[in-house]
This record gives sequence, structure tokens and C-alpha cells, in this order.
Amino acid sequence: MKQWIAEYIRSQKAAHDSIPVDAVAQIIEKLRGALKEGRHVFVFGNGGSAANASHFATDLGKGASDKAGKRFRVLSLTDNISWMTALGNDYSYEEIFVGQLQNHGERGDIALGISVSGNSPNCVKALEWAKKNGLRTIALVGAKRGRMAEIAEQVIVINDTHYGRVEDAQMGICHMLCYAFMEHPEWAK
Repeated sequence: MKQWIAEYIRSQKAAHDSIPVDAVAQIIEKLRGALKEGRHVFVFGNGGSAANASHFATDLGKGASDKAGKRFRVLSLTDNISWMTALGNDYSYEEIFVGQLQNHGERGDIALGISVSGNSPNCVKALEWAKKNGLRTIALVGAKRGRMAEIAEQVIVINDTHYGRVEDAQMGICHMLCYAFMEHPEWAK
């Protein structure tokens, strides 16, 4: 058991080491621009990625906004259960994020999709709509990359296919995006 744990930790470190510093810095700049311009940031994913999307929206909307002195207009599309189930029931599960973007998304906003496989149909459809309608598109995916990596304007690939390790590294990125403003509020200016 101890050897398995040690190997898991080694593999987790390798997944974190695959996070590209320059790409994270570029997303921080995009968020900075969105804050200055009053643009919305929409984030979405399924399963553990849905939880990461909710966590990110909380940290950016509350923690980073408190420190920045200006409010991020962030919304996790995974959090409105009645809207998601209405869209899923009346249309299809693939529509649960794009249906919300159609109501709220505007040119210049940011759509951030999180997925280990990169092939979640509802995330793919949301990114396709976002790109077609002038939103800035970002995908956080695992090593298989998937369709999301082909669509998004900016992609960060975690070099692993293990769901837990990829989700942990993706949450690490989400924390960096938020803590950049929490620990350096002057970057929001």
C-alpha cells in the first residue's frame, strides 16, 4: 500500500509539473481584461470538473473580487439545477450549458470549459457556440485533449489521463487564477 501511495504522489507531482506557466499567465491576463471591461466569465464541466467549476466561481467571485476591489462577473453554469434539468429534459443533456450561454453570453465574454477527456458533449457544444458568437474560449483538459482542445482559443493540457490527478491539477490552475488577484490585488488595476 505504501508503495502505491508513494507512486500516486510521484505521478501527481508529474501532473502538476506539466502545468505550463506561460499559459496560466495568459489566462490571468484574460481575466484581468474581463474584470476591467466588465465581461462575464462562464465556467462549466461535468462530475469532478463541475465541482471544480463551482469552486473556481466561488473563489473568483468572492475571494478574488474582495481583494481586487472590483467584482468579477463570474458564473458557474453547473450550479443552476432547475435550469440544467429543464434544458436536459426538454432538449438534451448536451444543451445544459449552451442553453444558458444563449441567454447570457456576449461577444468578449470568457467561456472556460473543464474536462479530463476533453470530449464531454455538453462542454464541446458550449465551446462551439461560444467561439461562433465571439466569446473568448479556454479549455482545461487531460492528455487525451479531445474535441475541446481543437475548438478552444487557448488550451491547457495536463499530461496525464488519470481523472483524479488531472482534476487535482486543474483545480490547482483554478486556484492560481484566483489567488493571482487575492495575493496581488494590484494586478487587477
